[in-house]
Amino acid sequence: MTISRRDLIKAGGALLVGTGTTGGPTYAESVAPGAAGSATTTTATTGTTGTTAAATSASMAASPWDRVPEILARIVPPAFPDRAFPITDYGAKPDNSTDCTAAFRDAIAACNAAGGGRVVVPSGTFRTGKIHLLSNVNLQVNGTIRFRTDPGSYLPTVFTRWEGIECYNYSPFIYANGQTNVAITGTGTIDGNAPAGDWSSWGSGGADRDQLREWGADDHPVAQRQFGSGHKLRPNLIGLYNCTAVLVEGVNLRNPAMWTLHPVYCTNVTVRNVTFSSTNSQGDGCDPDSCTDVLITGCKFDTNDDCVPVKSGRDRDGRRVNRPSQNIVIQNCKFSGRWGGVTIGSEMSGGVRDVFAEDCECNAPDFPGRYPVKYALYVKTSFNRGGFVDGVHLRRITGHDLERSALYVTLNYETSGSLPPVVQNFTADGLTIDGAAQAYNLDGRPTDHIKNVTISNSTFTGITTATPTASNVDNLVLSGVLVNGKDISNTAGTRYEAENATVSQGAAESNHAGYSGTGFVNSDNVAGAYVEFAVSAAAAGSRTLTIRYANGTSTNRPFAVTVNGAAAGSAVNAPGTGAWTTWVSTSVTVPLVPGANAVRLTATTAGGLPNLDYVELQP
Repeated sequence: MTISRRDLIKAGGALLVGTGTTGGPTYAESVAPGAAGSATTTTATTGTTGTTAAATSASMAASPWDRVPEILARIVPPAFPDRAFPITDYGAKPDNSTDCTAAFRDAIAACNAAGGGRVVVPSGTFRTGKIHLLSNVNLQVNGTIRFRTDPGSYLPTVFTRWEGIECYNYSPFIYANGQTNVAITGTGTIDGNAPAGDWSSWGSGGADRDQLREWGADDHPVAQRQFGSGHKLRPNLIGLYNCTAVLVEGVNLRNPAMWTLHPVYCTNVTVRNVTFSSTNSQGDGCDPDSCTDVLITGCKFDTNDDCVPVKSGRDRDGRRVNRPSQNIVIQNCKFSGRWGGVTIGSEMSGGVRDVFAEDCECNAPDFPGRYPVKYALYVKTSFNRGGFVDGVHLRRITGHDLERSALYVTLNYETSGSLPPVVQNFTADGLTIDGAAQAYNLDGRPTDHIKNVTISNSTFTGITTATPTASNVDNLVLSGVLVNGKDISNTAGTRYEAENATVSQGAAESNHAGYSGTGFVNSDNVAGAYVEFAVSAAAAGSRTLTIRYANGTSTNRPFAVTVNGAAAGSAVNAPGTGAWTTWVSTSVTVPLVPGANAVRLTATTAGGLPNLDYVELQP
């Protein structure tokens, strides 16, 4: 039925036609995704007329994302006294030739002895060997630190964790152990200079790697696991061990011998607005390893391996240490790299729990990198790891031209051993991926299943293999998931079509493709225009409501949501969707009473409402 604006005006500006419903199942609390309260999530569903369900099971009392504010409240970057210790005052020269190792050592010692401050690296290029940080020292890099290429500059050996196994090895180029309030900041460059030396030729460690793994497997005393001179285990660019209150901010990290930034056994870590660029193999970006309370935000990764791999030790040695990585928050990052954007493992034997990644972009056009990432999420575990991966949550992740599956979770990364980990509780909400081999590949084992995976409000286009893979997965919930325009959801809510609702200052139309039902509502361009839905609830409580709309303008058209006359959270944004035929879904949480509820969406600006297709109450 199509009703003109003129008919509405004659009828006094309001039309009540009725409601339409479709039923669907309910699901357990442990698998519900999405945001609680008034948070919203958005995904594109271009030209689709099938069922598009929502992000959050209404039976869930709280979203896993509700834990993020308290995690972030504990992550407080260190502060430093306003004292400066320029390395040039201690003999350093910015000529890319003079060995400045002693100058760095002396400036750091003086800063620490004075009670803290900034060790300043001014403009110019300073050549140095190892740098060891102390408590209350902020290494402020305004110029360039370029590291020496001779391995002897990184001796004597120090305590490290090499690919998840504890040992004594060459010092990381920048190292701290057991320090409090340490920082590396500035707008300058820290250049490992590794391609200029022999580090690349050492590869992945060869016989030394095999020896270390053997020692880890048989509990060889850590103090006797000595590498260094005559051995070929490459050191990391920055290794921070057993530190509390860590800040790495603003700097450009380039050319590591191995992993770029490796916090190990650390608490309260902030990595902010850092650019990572690696060329060697094993060229990870930022590897939080058995760390608690970590924020990685606003960073750019152009890596020769995983961008942000979360780790916690390898096999028996990782289980011996038994320290998980937990409470890791990753925000607003750009990923370009040879493997995963957000990665768990493969060294995760101490366990990984509560990893949150939001508003990140894979293979961003304005930051293409040397390699496109293969996976937005890459969880790699194997038969001999043990441990667990429990709680990995993604939302609003976008990406282009991923080489493999957008989401890949596997228990078969390596196939020897008899101690598979527990892998469970994943949510992915509001993903928009254009170009990938598959939307997801969930690869469990017949005897060890992946458990509780929910993908919601997500759109995958340009997918080579349209049918995703889910092998040995318990409780896979797909809600509002479109692959190449086809809705593959396996759960649906109760849908209320806008054209069957009460409309004020608007009209039901059908002149744009992709709507559900018989049409949609096009509001007048005025503040106060509304559509009111008669929504029925069996019991009182908070429920998730999905709202599907299109906005072919470039102007946000926000709207207020009220239930029975009372505001239900803050206003919901409805930014441009690119075309009137491009429909997106946003989810809000609303309080309902038993029986009938009047849910009203009201335009708050002169642009009016976006075109409204339907609202859907989730089971």
